[in-house]
Amino acid sequence: MLAILSITVPIYLAIAAGWLVTRGGLFARGDMRVLGLFVIRLALPALLFSALVQRPAGDVLNLRYMLLYALGSLLTLFVGRWWAGRQAPAGSPVPALMAMGMSCPNSGFVGYPILSMVIAQTAGLVLGLNMIVENLLLVPLAMALADAADGRGDWRLTLRRTAHSLARNPMIWAMAAGVAVALTGLRLPAPLLRTVGLFAQASAALSLFVIGGSLVGLGLAGMRRQVLRIAAGKLLLHPALMLAVLLAAEALGMPPMEPALRLALVLSAAAPMLSIYPILAQPHGQDSLAAASLLATTALSFFTISALLAVLPHALGM
Repeated sequence: MLAILSITVPIYLAIAAGWLVTRGGLFARGDMRVLGLFVIRLALPALLFSALVQRPAGDVLNLRYMLLYALGSLLTLFVGRWWAGRQAPAGSPVPALMAMGMSCPNSGFVGYPILSMVIAQTAGLVLGLNMIVENLLLVPLAMALADAADGRGDWRLTLRRTAHSLARNPMIWAMAAGVAVALTGLRLPAPLLRTVGLFAQASAALSLFVIGGSLVGLGLAGMRRQVLRIAAGKLLLHPALMLAVLLAAEALGMPPMEPALRLALVLSAAAPMLSIYPILAQPHGQDSLAAASLLATTALSFFTISALLAVLPHALGM
């Protein structure tokens, strides 16, 4: 148990530090946006590029991992939408938005720091693979489902909006550059790699700090039932379905992946939802629900991830 707490406690102490200094006034909540932009536009792209260019080309495009990650997340998205829609009025975008919270993890700000404590050598690669699936499939599909339920379901508009967002995303460019370098076999100069590494090293601690500061001011008033349903879907349903997909694929004859990737697949699904969840829910008037869910899920994830780390190695035969 002490070994597990040595992994999870530093993660959540860093989140708590961000919350405390922002709550105490040392940083303004608006400062978290600036720090978050640094992470998104510089630190995480540097991390992704550094991780990809230093891996064999076969590892960079691990189609088995991406297929399983996509299948487990899509299964969670549709099961979550059905579950949330049982008591929702027809035509409401809320079930789709709740399902987005259940199926789209925060791989950059929370997932990577956790993986870096457990499987340090593979964490950067996993982050890149996760973000390909999340940015190209999960988030666009969840937004399209919400738009369709809200009567704004023009697939061409959704496609254009997604393409525009991806074209401006530094992480997408970093991944594309990293994959290109890995596939061509180019060896970059050591000073350049060390410079990129300096920015990459800032990503884990700063990501957690930003998450903590961003939680200041969020509340749960009047939304506890929906919030707890989203949290249960994200922290329990998503990793459970991901583990089921992994074991089913292997039982059907898929060659097992290396142990670190099998562990990363389920741990990635156990991370809280993406930090921009309230922003994505805002056009549908559900930003308060999304923000409250982000707060509750992040807090509860300390217990669920600690428990998962205790049982997951045994479940995977590690």
